[in-house]
Amino acid sequence: MNRAAKVTEKALYEVWKSDELKRSVNTIDGESVSILDTGFHNTDTSGPDFKNARIRIGNLTYVGDVEIDVDISDWRNHGHFQDAKYSSVILHVVFNNKHRHPFVFSSDKRKIPVLCITDFLDTNISLEVFEQASLENTAGINHLRCSQKSQKVENKLKLDFLYSLGISRFRKRCDKIYERLKELAYVKELDLREPVIGYDLSEQFLSREFSYKDFKDKELWQQLFYEFIFEALGYSNNKAIMLKLAQSANLKFLREVVYEANSLETIRACLFYISGLISFDKTYEDKEIAEHVDNSIMLWDTVKDRYDGKVFSEINWHFFKLRPQNFPTIRLAGGAVLLQRIMFEDMIGRMIKKFEEIKNKEVLLRSVKSLFIVPSDGFWKTHYVLDKPTEDEIKYFIGGSRIDDIIINIVLPYVSIYSEIHGNKELSKTVLQIFSSYIQPDNNNIVKTVASSLYVEDSWKRSILSQGMIELFRSFCSKDKCRECEIGKVLAD
Repeated sequence: MNRAAKVTEKALYEVWKSDELKRSVNTIDGESVSILDTGFHNTDTSGPDFKNARIRIGNLTYVGDVEIDVDISDWRNHGHFQDAKYSSVILHVVFNNKHRHPFVFSSDKRKIPVLCITDFLDTNISLEVFEQASLENTAGINHLRCSQKSQKVENKLKLDFLYSLGISRFRKRCDKIYERLKELAYVKELDLREPVIGYDLSEQFLSREFSYKDFKDKELWQQLFYEFIFEALGYSNNKAIMLKLAQSANLKFLREVVYEANSLETIRACLFYISGLISFDKTYEDKEIAEHVDNSIMLWDTVKDRYDGKVFSEINWHFFKLRPQNFPTIRLAGGAVLLQRIMFEDMIGRMIKKFEEIKNKEVLLRSVKSLFIVPSDGFWKTHYVLDKPTEDEIKYFIGGSRIDDIIINIVLPYVSIYSEIHGNKELSKTVLQIFSSYIQPDNNNIVKTVASSLYVEDSWKRSILSQGMIELFRSFCSKDKCRECEIGKVLAD
């Protein structure tokens, strides 16, 4: 039987996520390829199949998206060649490439190298992966593989393992923040402008030993916080584009053009224009909308000559399957308020001071959370998108569960890195204590699946355990690494 006839894109996704290609392979034109990070699987939005992958091609390491197709002709047949959502694709992975085409082209005519995975896969292993993927797609992901047996494992072992994975996930977040801090320090030192598609920095950077003195600049910490807060406000659907926006409309530019008087509306005008979420070329009949757009145009016109970075498009943003409260327009309106607080109200300094001075953990958390609450205001109080008013007023741009997520995934790792660099052991201890005891009111589908499958439904509210459940699923369950999992090892005996 023809193997290609049995292959689906879903099966190819599983091959891509497996370890089969984690060795050096080559593009069609002979460039060596090393897959450093396969990226996260884009299952909720239109666009490339894997986002934020990290791949070395030749001598450069690229950070961008990966599209996977059964046949190379699908690139054109599916319209990717003229769709700007695919403009950040760095590698096109295919199963069939009969005529050995070395490239496909993006909508902006950039060459995208092609990797034909059949050149490098072991036939028997590949067929096993395809068959298993087919079974899993039929069964769904409502339970883990071990869900029928996990009751045989003592709860203490399960919870201890989840706790250790929660700590591991926390350290990964800390490491990510620290690596970005080093990049910002190095880029500023060399006075570089970062490219739209990220490349690894030079060997000089990789071998560089950083010290406390490299991070004394307050603006580095502000830009770092700005980027990760905006990434968090984007959720999984828009976090990549929110991060790019924060890096493009960076604080260096904003400080040159935004002054404290009327700063919020100027910040919003900059963010909405650069994001592409407001079109300044359209005419609006509704008086309120027309006035809002005209005011934004006026503010942008006063600063646009100082901006030479990338301007994004509305098609870069995802609204599909999102609750209106989570639309990027609303998050951007709220993010502008946080940005104003970072720039003009010493938000970071006030936050660090709270961690250092407030000893009661419950009082501390309430006080820190208050820094991130953003009540609604102005035009976006009554609009989810530009040309459609809401039936009821929006109460908060940022509040509730979003703040819990920001505290767990951004604030605590950020303060941890800050304390380590500044040698504040007491602050480090406080952060870890809060992370270990933090109670969250909400969870997600992954946490629900893991908690149910392991019969520990009462444990997910402790954030360290829910973070451990996410780490278990992503690092073990979804990659079929059962024999490396402490729970799987017990069941295998």
